[in-house]
Amino acid sequence: MSFDRLWADLEPVGRDAGSGGYRRHTWAGADTDARAWFTEAATARGLDVRADGNGNLWAWWGAPGPGAVATGSHLDSVPDGGAFDGPLGVASALAAVDELRGRGVAPARPLAVTVFAEEEGGRFGVPCLGSRLSAGEVSPERARGLTDASGVTWGQAMEAAGHDPAAMGADPGALADLDVFVELHVEQGRALEDTAHPVGVAASIWPHGRWRMDFTGRADHAGTTRLDDRSDPMLPFAHAILAARAQAERHGARATVARALIDPNGTNAVPSRVSAWLDARAADAASLEAVVDGVREAAAGAARDHGVGYAMDAESLTPLVEFSHGLRDRLAAVVGAGAPDPRVPLLPTGAGHDAGVLAAHVPTAMLYVRNPTGVSHSPQEYARPEDCHAGVLALADVLQDLLARPVRRGGAR
Repeated sequence: MSFDRLWADLEPVGRDAGSGGYRRHTWAGADTDARAWFTEAATARGLDVRADGNGNLWAWWGAPGPGAVATGSHLDSVPDGGAFDGPLGVASALAAVDELRGRGVAPARPLAVTVFAEEEGGRFGVPCLGSRLSAGEVSPERARGLTDASGVTWGQAMEAAGHDPAAMGADPGALADLDVFVELHVEQGRALEDTAHPVGVAASIWPHGRWRMDFTGRADHAGTTRLDDRSDPMLPFAHAILAARAQAERHGARATVARALIDPNGTNAVPSRVSAWLDARAADAASLEAVVDGVREAAAGAARDHGVGYAMDAESLTPLVEFSHGLRDRLAAVVGAGAPDPRVPLLPTGAGHDAGVLAAHVPTAMLYVRNPTGVSHSPQEYARPEDCHAGVLALADVLQDLLARPVRRGGAR
């Protein structure tokens, strides 16, 4: 299967020899190399590769226009992420094109394979930035001013990579041409492992977001400053971490504090400032709000007790995504056709995706490929080769079905 050749070429790109994890950060070396891999692979298949104003890549089989079917994912990673999150969907989409051609399929309407930029937010902090820009959910002004850990702005990095940051912005015309978007993704969890199905269908995406917390104290000497005289931002920060876990348990949600910047970050100095990020997700908007409010109140109270300044601001927020029932059921029927058990699992997830952003603008669906351990955002992330092959065939079946149906605009949800 052509997937194996594609995967063998892509897999080494951006992999750290020490950790085994991936460091493909938008507009940096490994990300540029991965985008070049995609462009070369798509061009070799006779696809017309174009970059839009937001840095997303579109490889077209047929001239772009109304009624298009699109599939794809992303190539960037979280720091030391796994091989499959994002790239599996891109490689599978190219392999599905090969499979369709092998079946003699000649689409009567356009098919696009997409690569969205900065899906993980691993460098500039806002997830699904490429798709959010296209959908008009993030302004170009805000995007251009986003900075990485070194102070480089998105606009500067984009320009250095050969793209014009002045061209960024909402692209309603391009989205209006899409009749449907399907994203294949590695399962982030292990619900499929206990079934006979290597491929499942997405039901929904939990509401989720990221909040920045800033604790401002006073730098001082760790050995000479009395405890009562300190304004130590680490103490309310610690309260915030514990509150996140407690609130998540209370509301059946997920809350994580996994990134922090400590200034001056010296062993023998009381910090002057801690900036940290809360990632929170829940099954419904009310539960998510309760988790975030609980963390905010606990952190604010601890900051007052320790004479520390405190601020908390949302950097991104995605509402509940309920994928089109008609479309998801159609995918499940196609994937389940001929299987020993045609009842393909419909899976909710707490993970965000570009498909979730596009769902408010385009009829959208997702396929998940079985993950035997459920581990993701880690070098241990894995999908068996035979399950990857099953994912390619399922995606090809779905695309063939969608390409053959009548174009349905303005009500296809």
